Amino acid sequence: MKTIFHPANERGHADHGWLNAYHSFSFASWYDPSKVHFGMLRVLNDDTVAPGMGFGMHPHDNMEIVTIPIDGVLEHKDSTGGNGTISVGEVQIMSAGTGVYHSEFNGSKSQPVKLFQTWVFPKEKDITPRYDQKVFAKENRMDKLCTIVSPEKSGDTLWINQDAWYSLGAFSRPANVDYTIHKKGNGVYAFVIEGNISIGENKAGKRDAIGVWESEKISIAVEPGTELMLIEVPMN
Repeated sequence: MKTIFHPANERGHADHGWLNAYHSFSFASWYDPSKVHFGMLRVLNDDTVAPGMGFGMHPHDNMEIVTIPIDGVLEHKDSTGGNGTISVGEVQIMSAGTGVYHSEFNGSKSQPVKLFQTWVFPKEKDITPRYDQKVFAKENRMDKLCTIVSPEKSGDTLWINQDAWYSLGAFSRPANVDYTIHKKGNGVYAFVIEGNISIGENKAGKRDAIGVWESEKISIAVEPGTELMLIEVPMN
């Protein structure tokens, strides 16, 4: 098993006034050659958007974009006709494929919205752009991991155009969680939203991350009050 530790205080940071963003991987004007990607995971941004502000219409292509609000309401519009709002407990996915324009705005005029946005390189290029969102109630992931994104087109998860799986968990008590890698050659990026975890000798706190690969199973020791996101992706 190989591991890498990414401490929260070494992430990239940009404060634009309307947007306060932390980057786990090189993004925009922040570049760290040791943190360009983790396998097929290219972007993990931790964003706070000011009331009434947001990202105007802009293009993407050939990228799988997953957005997870953790506080507030986000308004989405895109050139496929997709539009709506997502709030805490919901997850959004957009396959940019051959090309799509979209905007994301804070749906509140008085409260900030906080969200994680991730980009994953696609398995197949130039697919028809697609948008979807789904509710994943927090009670369904209490003291266990809940899969929210997977390559399965049917079932209870959002579909992603990649051999990738996303899981969320919220733990009220100490736990030892065993996670089995779905596909040989994949790795897992364990991102701590809140709380503390340990994987082997590696310890991680709020907004820290531990990447693990060349292993079939990962054992995670979780402390009470922890919220955890696991992103499993191909490593090449």
